[in-house]
Amino acid sequence: MRKSNPKKNLSLCELAQTAMMLEVCCKEKPGNVDRCHDYDDTALEHFLSSIILAHDALSNAENFVSRDDFERGTAGLACLAGLRPGYPPEYRDDFLSAGIGRLIYDAVSDTNQHSGGNTHFGAFLLLIPLIAGRGIAGAKELIQRTNVSDAVLFYLAFGLTSVRMNESDDMDVNSPSAIGDLRRKGMTLYDVMEYSSANDMIAAEWVNGFALTRKFADALIVSGKGRDAIPEVFLRFMSEHTDTFVVKKLGADAGRWTMETARDVLDGKMTSEEFDRIFLSRGINPGSLADITIAGIFIALLEGWDWDR
Repeated sequence: MRKSNPKKNLSLCELAQTAMMLEVCCKEKPGNVDRCHDYDDTALEHFLSSIILAHDALSNAENFVSRDDFERGTAGLACLAGLRPGYPPEYRDDFLSAGIGRLIYDAVSDTNQHSGGNTHFGAFLLLIPLIAGRGIAGAKELIQRTNVSDAVLFYLAFGLTSVRMNESDDMDVNSPSAIGDLRRKGMTLYDVMEYSSANDMIAAEWVNGFALTRKFADALIVSGKGRDAIPEVFLRFMSEHTDTFVVKKLGADAGRWTMETARDVLDGKMTSEEFDRIFLSRGINPGSLADITIAGIFIALLEGWDWDR
């Protein structure tokens, strides 16, 4: 019989890192890096490395207090005091003025220390406000109070990754005029997410109150299972929601095919292993759903779900 030690109360940072670990260490999670297979250029170890390297940014998110509260004198922003030596000096004022955007930039920068490319950019867009807000309700308030500097640092963070974006978009982060356009239009980070929400399910989470995150967490909680519920809920979500990362990378037809074929797996017409092999052969990676999976696991853990049952 296994001895059970009393469980300590984990910090929000530890819960977030646990969520990231559980997502990537799943079995039979079609199309994503997991314990069963790597990609040619990104391995399980790259994801695990990023989880470790994200600690400081996630911990700072846990200790974050909005700048409005700070300016009212009701709390401090010790986690964002001072500037890191590596910050681009021309954006000094933005780093001093930003909150959520700076935390996102730090998380992306800190995890950009290996050759595995982008591993958790979308996850950080969800986890940072969810940690800072102590859950969904607080996150919804915080994101409404982001400013232009938050948007600028989000664009800088985007530039550190290889994340793909619709090339025809007039708010393309790779455009030399992008940050100037942000300032000219006075767009906050919430505004940027709202603008992108029609074609990006991570941005849509900011606008719709983290609806899919909530739905994923609820599905885990009511499953009556531990970590084995994660790939089951993931596959069900894939059958119900078009992954916008797949659409951006390979087009709308690939997005529809992914959703429809996931339904075939649920109906027993194809095995999960077969589905995964086709994904790998076609280079299909449902990455946005993986990010929502992480956020959903985090909220479930925050609300008492036991992954280790």
